[in-house]
Amino acid sequence: MPLDTTLRLLAKARGLTTADIATAIPRAGVATVSAWLRGDKMPGKEQLDALARTFGVPAGALLAELASTLDPARTQGEHDLLAAYRALNTRQQGALLEVATSMAGSARTRAPRTRGKPAR
Repeated sequence: MPLDTTLRLLAKARGLTTADIATAIPRAGVATVSAWLRGDKMPGKEQLDALARTFGVPAGALLAELASTLDPARTQGEHDLLAAYRALNTRQQGALLEVATSMAGSARTRAPRTRGKPAR
C-alpha cells in the first residue's frame, strides 16, 4: 500500500487530524502533512521517524511498499503479481499460494526436455 494510504489509515485508526500530526512532526506544518496524505510529497527521514513514533509503528512499516517498488531485483511481473495478491481476500490469497506452490514444485521435479539425438 502506498505511503499516503498508510498514513491516512493510521491517522483514522488513531483518531488524529492533519493538525494533530503536524504538531507531532518537527518542521512540518498542516499544508505539508496534507501533501503527504494526498501523496503529493514524501516526508524526509527525520519526518518518517517522527511519523512512526506518532503512529506507534516501525518506520520500516511505513516504507515497506516504497522499498518494494525500488527493489531492482523485482521484475514488473513480480510487482503485478504482488498487487493482484493484495487485492484478494484472505481465502483467495491462501488458494493462490497453494496453486503457486504446487506449480513451483512441479516445475522443479519435471525433467528438462532435450532436443536432438538421445545419448547412447
